[in-house]
Amino acid sequence: MPKKVAPVAMPGSMSKRAQPVLHVDELTLRPWALRDVPALVTAYADPAIQHWHTRSMTAAEAEDWVQAANRSWTTETAANWAVTERGAVLGRMAVRSVDLAEGLAGIGYWVVPAARGHAVAPRSLVAVTAWALDELGLHRLELEHSTANEASCRVAQKADYLLESTKRSQALHRDGWHDVHLHTHLNHD
Repeated sequence: MPKKVAPVAMPGSMSKRAQPVLHVDELTLRPWALRDVPALVTAYADPAIQHWHTRSMTAAEAEDWVQAANRSWTTETAANWAVTERGAVLGRMAVRSVDLAEGLAGIGYWVVPAARGHAVAPRSLVAVTAWALDELGLHRLELEHSTANEASCRVAQKADYLLESTKRSQALHRDGWHDVHLHTHLNHD
């Protein structure tokens, strides 16, 4: 028997309002700003972030990235937040590849080395998940990570994302092709 149909987000659900600022304990999740460029450059200099996100960033690239991240809200394709504490950028949280008509989106995130081990990612993910499902009206969120990225698997589990499958040879990282775990969170989970 099919699951109960919840209201699905409609086009205009994002662009007709300002991107929200979310608060989780001492963390603030806010839209990215040009003042964050130095923090982005530093974050993408971290070997782990470079490995899993397959890139580094110059200041010019970071400026372009911030502008694109903010445009993605108005084009209703993604919502990107800087995860901060007392103004310092600790990480990134994103609802990406948004399909409002289908009620579907993906999740992306990273945390700077100094903030790892303090549950920054899972706490932020829980807040973003609640916003995407309850406020935006999405039905399904998908979180993918390399099976070798055990930290991302723990984040998904702590945020109650269920492991749905393993996709073989799905993601290309600097060291080659990786199998990928697909975790999901539905609006009725």
